[in-house]
Amino acid sequence: MDDIDRRLLSALRDCGSDRRVAAAARALSWAGEHGALWLAAGLVGAAADRERRPAWLRATALTAGAHLASMGVKRVVRRPRPEAGAGIEPLVRTAGRHSFPSSHATAAAAAAVAYGAVRPVGAHLAPPIAAAVCVSRLVVGVHYPSDVAAGAALGALTARLGARWAAAGGAPR
Repeated sequence: MDDIDRRLLSALRDCGSDRRVAAAARALSWAGEHGALWLAAGLVGAAADRERRPAWLRATALTAGAHLASMGVKRVVRRPRPEAGAGIEPLVRTAGRHSFPSSHATAAAAAAVAYGAVRPVGAHLAPPIAAAVCVSRLVVGVHYPSDVAAGAALGALTARLGARWAAAGGAPR
C-alpha cells in the first residue's frame, strides 16, 4: 500500500509542474486551511437562507466538528507528511507535521454531505469543490492519497451521522 500511495502522490504532484494547476491547487489548499472555506460557506448559507438558518448553522457545526475529529486522529496516528527528500517537493507550507488523515479532505467531505442535506444547491455545488480541494492536497504534495481518502471518509461519516439533526434540528442519530 505504501508503494501505491507514493506512486499516486508522485503522479499527482507532477501535475503541479504546470504553473496554472499549481496556482489553483495552492489557492484551494489555502482556502481550505482549518476548514475556513467550508465554515465561511456555511455562514454565508445561514446569512442568505433565513428560512433554513438554524439548519445551516448546525451543518456548519458538523463540519467544524469533523475537522476537529481529524485533528484528534492526527495527534494519535502521527504519520509524517511526504518528504522533499523522497522526490516530493511540497508547493505549500503546512500548519502541522502530521499527514493522516487530511483535515482538508475531512472538512470538505463533511461540508459536501452536511450542506447537501440542508439545501439542494449545497448538494450540487459542494461536492465538486470538495473533490477539487481533496485533489489539491495531492498536487501540492502534502498528503498521501490514503490520507485524503481517510479524511474524506471520516468527514462524510461524521456529517452523515449528524445530517438529520443538521437538516431538521432533530436529535443526531
